[in-house]
Amino acid sequence: LQAMSGNEEDWLALRPREPSPSQCCGGGCKPCIYDLYEKELAQWERAKAKQDKSLLTEKREQSSNSVLNPDTFTAFSVSSVEQLTEDTYQYKFELPGNSSLQLSLGQHIVLRGIVNGLEVQRAYTPISPGNAEGYFEVLIKCYEAGLMSQYIKTWKKGDVVFWRGPFGGFPYRPNKHGELLMLASGTGLAPMLPILQSITDDEEDETFVTLVGCFPTFDKIYLKPLLQDLARYWNIRIFYVLSQETSLEKLPWSYQENTYTGRLNEDLMKTIINSCRRRPFVLICGSSAFNEDMTRYLKAAGIEENSCFVF
Repeated sequence: LQAMSGNEEDWLALRPREPSPSQCCGGGCKPCIYDLYEKELAQWERAKAKQDKSLLTEKREQSSNSVLNPDTFTAFSVSSVEQLTEDTYQYKFELPGNSSLQLSLGQHIVLRGIVNGLEVQRAYTPISPGNAEGYFEVLIKCYEAGLMSQYIKTWKKGDVVFWRGPFGGFPYRPNKHGELLMLASGTGLAPMLPILQSITDDEEDETFVTLVGCFPTFDKIYLKPLLQDLARYWNIRIFYVLSQETSLEKLPWSYQENTYTGRLNEDLMKTIINSCRRRPFVLICGSSAFNEDMTRYLKAAGIEENSCFVF
């Protein structure tokens, strides 16, 4: 085989790298990181065919006007970092003036990070109300070996971070469902909060809500003060299921009657559904294993697939 010419090597070095599955957020966003790769690859092929490197400079569009857009990444500045548990943080981002993200309920946005030269994208759901003015907040769990987590852990106040969106969401309408049963594991709490807050903010909305939050231990329940406030509303009930706690005795008495130890299994699911005041419509958010288990238990309890929504 003939040796590759220096020019050929230069071009190969400039060729965009195909994303690995771990770089995609898996949220079905348009455009996806793979769509962007295809676009960059086509641009590279055109430039190489013409032997003109200047054609590569129309790089990824970025915007700094702080208006979210599904196609381009927009810069937002970190205004505060609060550690909630050993591995979970609440990040607040600045919005100019009194502007708001104008998200529909449960919509997620996609974060871009560069880690070891690799571009990674992940989807997160803001926990702040969609109409919050001047800021938005995101709840993020950092994993020891997570690519994106390595990047997120470096954030401090004043850092600039790139987001695009919004995507997805749950088409909620006040009083459409008699009762919402929310099954959330860990940070799966995130899309539930804007929906809960929209219900408690609307005096005309008489939807009952039963939120079941699944966490390993009492210490790892996020946002306790906010959840306690929400539970004071006449139409909101909150249960906790703590997989690694063995006894309720050490818990504050205010938590003892609405907390279960062990895992959320088929029997407990039936008990919770039977305690609902109306036939529930179910919202589910957690890991893919959690989502699959919940769907299976609901089916066993007689809840049809068209009465469930998985984030």
